[in-house]
Amino acid sequence: MNVKKQIINQALESYLPELAFPQKLQDAMRYSVFAGGKRIRPIMTLAATELCGGDESRALPVACAIELVHTYSLIHDDLPAMDDDDMRRGRLTNHKVYGEAIAILAGDTLMTYAYHLISREYRNMDLSPAIVLRLIEELGDATGISGMAGGQVIDLESEGKDISSDELKKLHELKTGALIKASLRCGAIIAGADELSLQRITNYAHHLGIVFQIIDDILDVTGTTEALGKPAGSDEKNNKTTYVSLYGLEKAKLMAEEETKVAYDEIRHFGEGGRFFTSLIDYFLKREY
Repeated sequence: MNVKKQIINQALESYLPELAFPQKLQDAMRYSVFAGGKRIRPIMTLAATELCGGDESRALPVACAIELVHTYSLIHDDLPAMDDDDMRRGRLTNHKVYGEAIAILAGDTLMTYAYHLISREYRNMDLSPAIVLRLIEELGDATGISGMAGGQVIDLESEGKDISSDELKKLHELKTGALIKASLRCGAIIAGADELSLQRITNYAHHLGIVFQIIDDILDVTGTTEALGKPAGSDEKNNKTTYVSLYGLEKAKLMAEEETKVAYDEIRHFGEGGRFFTSLIDYFLKREY
């Protein structure tokens, strides 16, 4: 993961060159993009391409586009109108440094630049237009009403309310799981994965996304602000229903373990080539921030 993270960071530097104007907008974009994220989503894109027999260098543009979209979502999630958080990745959130208006515009620009990046970079590769359009469709689905934006609305409207387990699962399938799923699917699509392999990767991503969210909810209760790089206990502060508040800490842990078993079953069909993804399940399950 560290090797792939370096590859992603170098590519992001090349894809986000120093621009002359407007300087403040560029500074705000770079402030959040290079704030030290784990780059999990673009790493999964590169790994999925390799898993399906493709060249990871061909996946770099869409992998970086996914990271730009993820960063935009964090900037907007932290805004006072959303989660109203002051810290992200161990430092002040974007709007606390640049103001709300610039933070909104920085997020908007990162999102639109992601699609520009895909279109520009793949125009110079021998990737078929149909594949490029499919990548754009995957990312669009993951970020719009059927993905992050839709999930965020459900999240906002659920604050202070008791919601069912089905509603909670749907919320996180959209808000968190959709981009994780798109990250893996885009990598597989670039490699020309057959439909059975793509379906197994999709199923794996679905269960991995649930594990990620359950552990996120657990860490919000058990972690510290210093370790998490953002305020601990924010879910309770915002009166949010989580896997922990709905099921309790111990049952939430058991649920995460059950989801990992299903994810293992999906990825084992890839044999030795799937070792990275089995290790990724353990990483998600045991992560501390």
